[in-house]
Amino acid sequence: MIDDIKKRALHRTKILQGQMRGLEKMIDADEYCVDIITQSLAIQKSLSSLNKLLVENHLRTHVTDMFDAGGDEREKAVAELIAVYELQNNRGS
Repeated sequence: MIDDIKKRALHRTKILQGQMRGLEKMIDADEYCVDIITQSLAIQKSLSSLNKLLVENHLRTHVTDMFDAGGDEREKAVAELIAVYELQNNRGS
C-alpha cells in the first residue's frame, strides 16, 4: 500500500472500532432507537470513507500496473472494478 493511504486507512479503522464499541454500548443500554440508527449510519459513512481510500490505493498501484501490462491483465483490472461497482450498487442503499 502507498504509505500515506495506509496511514489514513489504519486511522479510519481505529475510528470505526470506537464507533462500533459506542454502538454496542448504546444497544446494550437500550438507548433511543433513532440515536442508535444515527450512530449506525455514521459507521456506514466511515466504512464508505475507508472503501474510498482502498479503491484509491488499488487504482494508483495494482490497476496502474495491470493496465501497463496490457492484455489479460488489463481486462482483469476492468472486471475487478466492475465487480466492486456492482457490489456497491447492489448493497441495498
